[in-house]
Amino acid sequence: MTSTRPAQSQGGSRPSSPGLAVAAVAKRLGVAPATLRTWDRRYGLGPSGRTAGSHRRYTPDDVARLLVMRRLTLEGHAPGEAARAAIEASEEELAMVQSDEAAEAGRDGGPASSGGPGNDDREGADGARAADGETAAGAQPEPGSRRGHLRALPGGGEPAPREQGRPRQMHGAAWSGRVSALVDAAIKYSRTACDALLRLGPDDDPSAWWTDLVEPAFDQVAVRTVLAGPGEVPEMVLAAAALASLRNYTEEFEREMVEAGGPPANHPSRMRKIVLVFAAPDELVPLSAHALAASLAAKGTMARIVTGPASVHRSVELVTMVRPAAVVLATTQTRPSLDVVHAVHEAYPDLPLLVGMRADAAAGDVPFGPTVQRIRSFNGLLHEVLAVLR
Repeated sequence: MTSTRPAQSQGGSRPSSPGLAVAAVAKRLGVAPATLRTWDRRYGLGPSGRTAGSHRRYTPDDVARLLVMRRLTLEGHAPGEAARAAIEASEEELAMVQSDEAAEAGRDGGPASSGGPGNDDREGADGARAADGETAAGAQPEPGSRRGHLRALPGGGEPAPREQGRPRQMHGAAWSGRVSALVDAAIKYSRTACDALLRLGPDDDPSAWWTDLVEPAFDQVAVRTVLAGPGEVPEMVLAAAALASLRNYTEEFEREMVEAGGPPANHPSRMRKIVLVFAAPDELVPLSAHALAASLAAKGTMARIVTGPASVHRSVELVTMVRPAAVVLATTQTRPSLDVVHAVHEAYPDLPLLVGMRADAAAGDVPFGPTVQRIRSFNGLLHEVLAVLR
């Protein structure tokens, strides 16, 4: 996709800068260099500056547009829509983004980066706090935040007042009503009702199914206190129905792909870019890992989930045997053990390693490195995995 950026102001007050190389910008944003190259190639969000030796460099405006792109994709906007908003952002909007980033850096105790030399060494607690330098997807902005609504987004301009409780739709039913019905069915131990509510149709999006239906329902069930009989566990009823739905969806997806002339799941062309998905070692039912694998399958990417007991040594052996294009840890736990992450990174420091965790409790335990990313949101994790593979 080729995009034309608005001409930068020639008389602006912004200081000139030699610009940043791709590695420095990737570290500053907490994304992989491969992600930046993909955004450059696909959406035209590349470096516009050049050094005397004709090396391309990211200007402050380029970095601001990338911050917009990253923030919007992590908030759930489609990448193409986010890129269009970033490209069409005005000078005032870019200045606001840069100001917000400087404020974030100040709150974290680090210097505000100006895009010039000497700022490449920002410790990106950086890589560990990863792709969510701004407010994470699904989280509420901090008090005093003045992040604006970009005019290039649908409904842009002044922020439209959000109708309280207005749900999104799925199969014609309101999201909130569907979540409530699913919670009630799980507490009543009705597997039949859970199966019907969780069914994934061929046109459904597994990532939206997870983030807007299953995860909120599971969170609500987990905090309910119920009197159960022998063999009655609401969480297990919900988990079993969710896993069955994902299995049926992926089997149907694979069948349709083969019938359309595509390669089967075990074909070498598909195994070359396989993603290995780990869950936390003590996570009884790693639903988020299964949802991520299904979401990757819907995008044409092969993924396999490591199940059963897997010691650190065994996990590294699996990576050696499978030779994945990327390794992912997907968990909903607040403070999971990251021993496997450290072991894989130590054995294969050049292998892309993505850690998906909502909570910040263990963020400081994530190993630091250019190939390691920590992402808060499920959609952000999915997007980053796909970007690494392209």
